[in-house]
Amino acid sequence: MLHIVRLIMKTVLVTGGAGFLGSHLCKKLIDCNYKVLCVDNNYTGSLKNLESVINHHNFNFIEHDIINPLTVNEKIDEIYNLATPASPVHYQGKAALFTIKTCVHGSINMLELAKKHRAKILQTSTSEIYGEPLEQPQKENYRGNVNPIGIRACYDEGKRLAETLFFEYHRQESIKIKVVRIFNTYGPYMNPEDGRVVSNFICQALRGDAITIYGDGSQTRSFCYADDMIEAVFRMMNSPDNFTGPVNIGNPHEFTVKELAEKVLKLTGGKSAVIYMPLPLDDPSRRRPDITLAKNVLGWEPSVQLEEGLMRTVEYFKRVLKA
Repeated sequence: MLHIVRLIMKTVLVTGGAGFLGSHLCKKLIDCNYKVLCVDNNYTGSLKNLESVINHHNFNFIEHDIINPLTVNEKIDEIYNLATPASPVHYQGKAALFTIKTCVHGSINMLELAKKHRAKILQTSTSEIYGEPLEQPQKENYRGNVNPIGIRACYDEGKRLAETLFFEYHRQESIKIKVVRIFNTYGPYMNPEDGRVVSNFICQALRGDAITIYGDGSQTRSFCYADDMIEAVFRMMNSPDNFTGPVNIGNPHEFTVKELAEKVLKLTGGKSAVIYMPLPLDDPSRRRPDITLAKNVLGWEPSVQLEEGLMRTVEYFKRVLKA
């Protein structure tokens, strides 16, 4: 007897889809034959990041700010919520209230949309919910050490409250949720002016400007390449429904900021001087994820080594700065 398998295309909504990670995710989903609804207000995102998929028949762009409710007429199967400024340059100062509203009102609006469509929804949380960690490396059961009234709190506490909202909607409304905590990520499609350490160092080196290190450079970060990060996020969405997370996603190898600067100068062949500036308030001294849970449940760990990922990112910024 001939069995015919009918393949049903999923419709997936991605908020923040024109941003750095969002654009990588949209491309991944298109490659996997999903129909993608990309939602972005273009505050930090750019349609240039989506040039390879913008005209694809399975891709639609919706310009919208998720602080406001969103109506989608067609059936949505999954929602990836990546919307919110993720760099201190963009979420501090005048954008602080906007950032809080995106984390809180935006999460509520997307959770209500998931409820209406009976869709599964994934929240991209952040390592910043751990604040200035007193535990190394950080495990998912660590509750953090966050300054609730500091200049970074709009993002740190906004993301913490977003996690609370997701789990309350899961408990009270039976929404299928997934929560990932993303650690430092880098790669092509980063904004040259976003103030993140990798893009800062690469652009400074390529332009011949001085490399700016805040503090003495001994603070550490763990850098995960974008392709690895997106693979983990995708696996999380497709993991069993009873696995909600939160789960740490990042590279467990720890580097000092000074070591990163040295690698960037080596890879770019730059001759930039290195200058040291005062450390910003509440800037964490260490960042390193424990990814045991991701390994055990998702079968995931990063595969791209730092120098390889940096070289790809350098080549991307060479093209961007030349243009």
